Amino acid sequence: MNLFSPLTLGALELRNRLVMAPLTRSRSGRSGVPGPLVTEHYRQRASLGLIVSEGTYPSQAGQGFPGQPGLVTPGQLAGWSKVTQAVHEEGGRIFAQVMHAGRVTHEAINGGFPVVGPSAIAIDGFARTYDGKLPYPVPHELSGGELKAVVGEFVLAARNAIAAGFDGVELHGANGYLLHEFLSPASNQRDDGYGGSPENRARFVVDVVTAVAAEIGAARVGIRVSPEHNIQGALETDAADVHATYGSLLEAIAPLGLAYLSILHKDPTGPLVKDLRARFAGPLLINSGFGVLTTRDEAMALMADGHADAVVVGRPAIANPDLARRWREDLPLNAPDPLTFYSDGAAGYTDYPALGI
Repeated sequence: MNLFSPLTLGALELRNRLVMAPLTRSRSGRSGVPGPLVTEHYRQRASLGLIVSEGTYPSQAGQGFPGQPGLVTPGQLAGWSKVTQAVHEEGGRIFAQVMHAGRVTHEAINGGFPVVGPSAIAIDGFARTYDGKLPYPVPHELSGGELKAVVGEFVLAARNAIAAGFDGVELHGANGYLLHEFLSPASNQRDDGYGGSPENRARFVVDVVTAVAAEIGAARVGIRVSPEHNIQGALETDAADVHATYGSLLEAIAPLGLAYLSILHKDPTGPLVKDLRARFAGPLLINSGFGVLTTRDEAMALMADGHADAVVVGRPAIANPDLARRWREDLPLNAPDPLTFYSDGAAGYTDYPALGI
C-alpha cells in the first residue's frame, strides 16, 4: 500500500492515507466556541486525507481543560459549521473527536459540574485550571442510571457533529479519559456489570459505540484506543488482561462495521496491535505514540509493509499545513514549537508557512 493512494473509510473516499491526529490546542476560550482562528487552522490542513478534530466535550461536565471546544451549545455548533465548511471547500474530510474527560478534569475547568468516573478514585496529580494548578478531585462514581445518561450525551454530541457538517465522529477511548477509565483495572474498580472482568470493563465502551453507531450510522464512526499507554492513572500493566480487555471490546463492536479503529501504541507492528487488528477486521489507523515524532520513513514503511490502512500523525501536521505534499515530494519540514502548543493566538497555530508553488 502507498501512503499517498486513496482510501475508503466507511462512507468516505480519502485522497491519501495521512490522518491528522486529534490535537489539543486550547484556542476556543471559555465559551468553547471555535472561532475564525480555529477555522483557519483546520482549513490550512485540509490536504491531509482525514482530519480528526481536537477532543470536543459532549457535555459541560465532560470538559477536560481550559480553552477546549464543545459540541453542546448552539454557538459551538455554529462555530464548527464554519470549520467543516472551510475544510470541505478545500476538498478535505473531517471527523469530530468526541471526548468525555471523566475524572481528568476539575470543577474549576468544567463550570462547577461534579467530576465523574467509573470509580471514586482520584488521579495523583494536578489539573491546569483557569485558577492555576489544583489537585484532581475524587470523582463521583457513576451509577447505572447515570451511565445511561452519559451514553445519551455521546449520542447527542454525535448527532450535533453531523448537523455541524462533520463527516463522522471518532470516539475517544484513549489516553486516560472516561472511556479508557472504564477499560483500565486501575481506574475501574466497580463490582457491578461494568467492572471486574475484562468483558465487564469493556461493556460501557461497547454501549457508547453501539448507541452512537445506531444514531448516525456505523460508517460514520471510528474509535481511538491506546492500550498499555499508562497515562493519567489509567494503568494497564498486565499483558494478559490487556489482550482480554481490548479483545472483548473489539469482538463486541466488530460486527457493527465501524469506519475504522485507530490505535495509539509504542509498538505499532507488534503482536498486540496485530491481534487487535485481526479481531476488529476493519480499517486500521496507526499512531506510533506520545513523545515519539512520526517520521516520513516510518509512515512510508508502515504502509509499504501493510501494517495499517492509514497513518495518524500529530506534530508534523501541527508544523506543516501542507504535510501531504512535503512528504510526497520529500521536501524539508518546518519544526514544531512546543512552547506554542497550548497557548493563545496565531503563533504556532496558523503561522507555520506552507511551501510556495
